Amino acid sequence: MNFTYAFPPGGLPRQDVSPEGTAVFTEAYAVLPAVTHRDIVTSFLPDWRDTRAWILARPLTGFAETFAQYAVEVAPGGGSDAPEPDADGEGAMLVARGNARLTLDGAAHDIRPGSYVYVAPGARWALENAGDQPFQFHWIRKRYQGVETIPLPESFVTRDDPDQINWMPNTDLWGTTRFVEPDDLRHDCHVNIVTFKPGGRIPFAETHVMEHGLYVLQGTARYLLNKDWVDVGPGDFMWLRAFCPQACVATGEEPFRYLLYKDVNRHPSLKTGG
Repeated sequence: MNFTYAFPPGGLPRQDVSPEGTAVFTEAYAVLPAVTHRDIVTSFLPDWRDTRAWILARPLTGFAETFAQYAVEVAPGGGSDAPEPDADGEGAMLVARGNARLTLDGAAHDIRPGSYVYVAPGARWALENAGDQPFQFHWIRKRYQGVETIPLPESFVTRDDPDQINWMPNTDLWGTTRFVEPDDLRHDCHVNIVTFKPGGRIPFAETHVMEHGLYVLQGTARYLLNKDWVDVGPGDFMWLRAFCPQACVATGEEPFRYLLYKDVNRHPSLKTGG
């Protein structure tokens, strides 16, 4: 399988393009199609040079409360020596395009499309685009939920590898690339890549406590969100609150793949609104 990694198109549609679209925000889910990720909705970030970001998700009380998700573009010469503003913040990054030098806890790494980085809470890191093309990556941030009896996780750098897909029982049409083991309780969230071969599907409506961010990296599908089936493709983002029913049927002739966030491995807070 050949993998590609979608990223926001930027720019601005022509004046003769209809503003009608498929973006939707409901009490159970949101869909932000790729066409909505344009220059006028970017933000500049403190302590980042020559960088802009599409902030696709942020904690919202009563919706999805545990994570923020960005698509970040770093111009040549840009980067940051102090990228994470939250002392308890952890992060996961997937490179979509370009090349950059990452310094993580004193070790230097050259990262490129398909590179995956986990940044542990409290890690020291910096990133610089020393090339002549924009560097584009997906970044998921979460405030780490520590447990007194469990040690902190460690940072690491790896790659998206087609040979590392864990296929579901009794099928090779639906699988997950797991960057950490599911039972590693040091981790309070998982950021995986889910892959469907053409015709693959989630054959039931999942309904569960985990919140989700799903960024479509490649391919097309019909996705069930609550009671609605929506057509999604490269660059579309889906944002699901806890217990939103969900299912998927891959369409087209190439793999359907998305970057998936979910919160796991911790007790739900018993505080009101927690």
